[in-house]
Amino acid sequence: MTQAAPEPRVPALADGHMPVIDVASYLAGAPGSLERLAAELRYALETVGFYFLTGHGIEEGMIAGVYDAAERLHAQPIESKLALKVNGDNVGYMPIKGSITRTSKVNNNTKPNLNEAFFLKREDAEDAARLGRPEGARNQWPEQVPGFREATLSYMAAMEALGRKLVPAYARALGMPVDFFDAAFARPGLTLRLSHYPHTEVLEDNEFGVAPHTDGNFTTFLPPNPVQGLAIRLKDGSWFDVPAMPGAFVVNTGDVLARWSNDVFVSTPHRVINRSGEERYAIPFFLNAAPDTMIECLPTCRDAEHPPKYEAMTVDAYSQWFQRTNYLHLQKGKAA
Repeated sequence: MTQAAPEPRVPALADGHMPVIDVASYLAGAPGSLERLAAELRYALETVGFYFLTGHGIEEGMIAGVYDAAERLHAQPIESKLALKVNGDNVGYMPIKGSITRTSKVNNNTKPNLNEAFFLKREDAEDAARLGRPEGARNQWPEQVPGFREATLSYMAAMEALGRKLVPAYARALGMPVDFFDAAFARPGLTLRLSHYPHTEVLEDNEFGVAPHTDGNFTTFLPPNPVQGLAIRLKDGSWFDVPAMPGAFVVNTGDVLARWSNDVFVSTPHRVINRSGEERYAIPFFLNAAPDTMIECLPTCRDAEHPPKYEAMTVDAYSQWFQRTNYLHLQKGKAA
């Protein structure tokens, strides 16, 4: 049984555009905090599609450890990184210019992205067995980077736990029961991407660190970054440079949540250009519903004037299309 969605509540706004949502009281179980959070999420995700998340409880030292792991990984010789080249399951190392963002709805992206990345997914015996890999080797691990496995896996576990705690508030923000997404996130899809954006003062026309795009998952968590470069496309078509907010995650809606909500929650295009004068590292964590979950327009997001925009499909089917469209190693059949 559906419930009326809460009225949107305007939270604090950073630089006049970016909602700031504090979840500390919600995570502590304070009375009334669920409805307040749901109302603020509704405003943020209907209006901007991005927000700053504070009060999340993720330790600063844990985040710093993953940034350090990313920097040490990308400092390795290219031969060492290519020995772990990204495979057909999209785990491992992707070199610079390894993707062209062809799924963009706002820009005709024709040039490869100027970043290198290393992808990690859930590491457990079940997934390893499904992929025919030895236990503990569902991912590709850079053994030459001490502490890499421990830092990344502990962070992924913490982020999965945080994401699963927030999902009920997303359900309420959409006017659904708090447990609506529980089954889809009992064992959610997880991806940690360790990205490196070299400083690029001079760019060719239509060239980016990451070209304008939307994310192909449910929601993305980008931890505080001392080196800026992220910009989001507002509804009026202008680009807004996301400011730094110490301690705050940048969180955004992905395509899966947008499709589920019939675009009530917007999957906002964003891009990265690194003209900082420094090397930029980013460690976005992508949370998704379980692969076999059917994405079908929610009853609270459709009516006679707003019929469903998208055909029903599984998370896995959408993810497969998204990755094949954007990642060159999957298009060319050169997966390891």
